[in-house]
Amino acid sequence: MSDYLPVDERMMRVALDAAGGCGASGDVPVGAVVARDERILATAGNARERLGDPTAHAEILALRAASEAGGSWRLDGCTLFVTLEPCAMCAGAIVLARIDRVVFGAADPKAGFAGSLGNLLQDERLNHRDEIVGGVLAEECAEPLLAFFRARR
Repeated sequence: MSDYLPVDERMMRVALDAAGGCGASGDVPVGAVVARDERILATAGNARERLGDPTAHAEILALRAASEAGGSWRLDGCTLFVTLEPCAMCAGAIVLARIDRVVFGAADPKAGFAGSLGNLLQDERLNHRDEIVGGVLAEECAEPLLAFFRARR
């Protein structure tokens, strides 16, 4: 994993804001931002419960919106900032979208595929690999998740 840049914290705070809107609909509070050259193309929060869609993870929704905003499914030159390490589904979509860099906050030892359970983002068998930066504002990103699951137990 790479070192993080000053912009990474700033964008992670935007992702945290996007995560903050998830709880009202019962969605796990995860937020994502897609940016190119520090210009935000899209932000999204998890919306599986709200949309009744198992693929409505923050990363997927942000990738869709960024593709629409950028006029192409190819998101070369973009960075995805996400408050929780991407799962296998999201990691696959990130690779297919040609995102250059993935910056995440909290690691996900139960479902993460940016280094925890596997590393789909840098699998040498694939035709595209992403730079990964993990642990940016990790405690701040983990707290809403911990609070969400504590409230459900």
